[in-house]
Amino acid sequence: MDALAETRAVIDAGPVCDSCLGRVFADRSFGLSNADRGSGLRTAVAIADDEPYETVPPEECWVCDGECGRFEEWADRAVAAVQTVGFDTYQVGTRTPPLIEENDRLLREDAGVDPDAGELFKSNFNREVGKRLGRQTDTEVDFDRPDIQFTLDLANDRVDSQINSAFVYGRYRKLEREIPQTEWPCRECHGSGRRRGEPCDHCGGEGYLYPESVEQLTAPVVEEAMDGSDATFHGAGREDVDAKMLGTGRPFVIEIDEPHRRRVDAGELEADINAFADGKVEVEGLRLAGYEMVERVKGLDASKTYRAAVEFDAGVSETDLTNAINEIDGATIKQETPQRVDHRRASKTRTRDVLSASAEHDDARHATVDIHGEGGLYIKELISSDDGRTEPSLAGLLGVGATVTALDVLAVEGTEESFEREEFFIGSDEDNT
Repeated sequence: MDALAETRAVIDAGPVCDSCLGRVFADRSFGLSNADRGSGLRTAVAIADDEPYETVPPEECWVCDGECGRFEEWADRAVAAVQTVGFDTYQVGTRTPPLIEENDRLLREDAGVDPDAGELFKSNFNREVGKRLGRQTDTEVDFDRPDIQFTLDLANDRVDSQINSAFVYGRYRKLEREIPQTEWPCRECHGSGRRRGEPCDHCGGEGYLYPESVEQLTAPVVEEAMDGSDATFHGAGREDVDAKMLGTGRPFVIEIDEPHRRRVDAGELEADINAFADGKVEVEGLRLAGYEMVERVKGLDASKTYRAAVEFDAGVSETDLTNAINEIDGATIKQETPQRVDHRRASKTRTRDVLSASAEHDDARHATVDIHGEGGLYIKELISSDDGRTEPSLAGLLGVGATVTALDVLAVEGTEESFEREEFFIGSDEDNT
């Protein structure tokens, strides 16, 4: 059949609105809505057959049962559902009632047209409501990762909205020791602060082994600024609790659940975090980021530069220290999982390269050692040998016990321009009210 014959067949199958009529022919011509397409076809048939032109209002349509007349209403309801939420992108989905899905199938079957012809009710409904929603809110549709996902539940006459997370990228410096990167709940009371009805003696009833963390000194500020419901801290690896993180800092992303404000001034946010952290932690380079930055940060294969203050159990000469450091410089290190973390990590043997090593002989019992090593290299064990579980080691080469008394991370490499590409960030820092 040609288009007019097919149109007659669809019209003869029962009262059908212009939108549902036009959907059957959605793959013909461009630049028209389905309602415009249906109206045009209905007009063409009326002229060709010399019959009166009669339209069918959506509420009389046997296919959509009036829903194609409610596009504007559903858009209004969607906008009202998120009137306190700032967003730039959206996507609309529809839960179609089973009866309409069945009618959609019968529409083509009864007319004897291709069952795959045109467009389904759901796709048309998503687009028509979405266009109206976008105009009302001056936002854009995003089929990948929208700020808000709307679901129009026609069967239950309800609009559901899901606010997707927002992300802030930056780098932090940890300027004091004994601060973990993330919250460290007590393993005895599991963060409750109590055991057997009494205050937990392991954590003093605090619920945490450490009262503060980088996460606790940064994430709450971002959560409040974005008016979110929760915050999660993602770091590019982590340093030991007793180690400082200095230099250019360690990359991190803070993920905010259900943010009601997505556009915040990054400079002001940076200043607020630094004031809140009160010299214990500093952040810099804050930028609004896309969700891809979480995986990029967590998967960053970075080398790191460390500075270790080392104390020897017996006197070591400058010459012996230099010779031992030269042996370590450029060496491939074989390490078993350190005893200090063996209780929470799988036991295995790994190899890591020392990219460079140097040392300053402070006195016979003390030295300052700089190590640039591959990610995953255990520096304390490289110095101490960990009872022979690390080979070679500074202690093993010197034949003298060696202990790291202070450790600083000076640089986390691998954060060059190829990592911080513009495509992974949101361009504007303007406040979205």
